[in-house]
Amino acid sequence: MNMSVFLSIGTNQGNLKQNIKRALCKISEFAFIKKISKPYRTKPYGYLNQPDFINLAVEVSTDLLPLEFLKKCRSVEKELGRVSTERWGPRIIDIDIIFWDDRIINENELVIPHYDMHNREFVLKPLLDICPEFVHPVYKKTVSELYAELTLKEEK
Repeated sequence: MNMSVFLSIGTNQGNLKQNIKRALCKISEFAFIKKISKPYRTKPYGYLNQPDFINLAVEVSTDLLPLEFLKKCRSVEKELGRVSTERWGPRIIDIDIIFWDDRIINENELVIPHYDMHNREFVLKPLLDICPEFVHPVYKKTVSELYAELTLKEEK
């Protein structure tokens, strides 16, 4: 059964365009890429003393199970040269699973929907390009509504 999976991909080290291109190419080896947002230059989150990121959102379909899919994403990150540094630190590539259809998954290695996506403009803004009406299965709000709430919070 094909599942729709929404990913957030980010990079801020090395050749950013090439990193994104290579990540998408590798992901296409185990999932069908349906939609890709435009890339956004974004400020770092959490750890601020680092270069800006390029972030985008991708919708793929897959037959893989969630943990299998996560392992493949981790292997793409490793293959492209990602090294674990400080939390939210600089990285060659970061692939996060944001949504897995409308499923709620809460396992040791994997929490979907992504636990903090509703607080991250660099996740929500690209998602607006590809799935503005997608409903967050926990908060029961669309991506558009979550983005509007976040931008209101940031204006205060």
